[in-house]
Amino acid sequence: MVDTVTQQAAGGARTAAGGPALQFNGRNDGLILPANPLRGFSRFTIEILFRPDAGGLSAQRLVHIQDERESRIMIETRLIGAKSWSLDTFLRSGDNSRPLLDRKKLHPTGAWAWVALVYDGKTMSDYVDGVKELAGPVNFVPTAEGRMSLGVRRNRVYWYKGSIKEVRFSPVPLKPADLRRISEK
Repeated sequence: MVDTVTQQAAGGARTAAGGPALQFNGRNDGLILPANPLRGFSRFTIEILFRPDAGGLSAQRLVHIQDERESRIMIETRLIGAKSWSLDTFLRSGDNSRPLLDRKKLHPTGAWAWVALVYDGKTMSDYVDGVKELAGPVNFVPTAEGRMSLGVRRNRVYWYKGSIKEVRFSPVPLKPADLRRISEK
C-alpha cells in the first residue's frame, strides 16, 4: 500500500524518453512506501532517472530509505542558483555516516539525468550519467525492516520539485560502465 502525502501526490505524468514520469510540485506531495527495497543487502546500487525543475527548495529529497534502527540511505539534490543542481548522497548506520556533496559539480535543471549511489561493502560512490563525482569509505550495516519515500523526506520536509521516471535497486555494486546514463550530451 502506498501512503500518498496528499491526495495529489505525484500529481500527474510528464513525458520522458520512453513514457510518462511522476511529477512532484515541490510544496506538498510525495510518496511514502511501506517497504525497504534494500533490506538485508550488504552491497547495492540505486539508480534514478529524474528531471529537477528550477524554483524548488535549495535542499530536496529524491529517495529516503530508513529502517527501524534509524539507518538511512538518502539521495538528494542541492539547487545552486536558479538553473543548476548538485548531487548529495548520504549513508548512515549507527554512529557511522558518510555524506557526499560537492557544490561545484553542477548540472542543469530542466534536463533528464541518471544519478546513482553505489555501495560495495566498504566505499560509497555517487555518479551522474555514469560519471563518478565522489567516493568515500563508510561502515554500513545492512538495513532492516523499514520504509522509503520518493519526492520528500520521510518526515515530510524537503519536498522535491521535478519528475522521476524510474528508480532501480540492485543487490550488487554496479561498475561504472554498467550504470545507466543519458546518452544525448
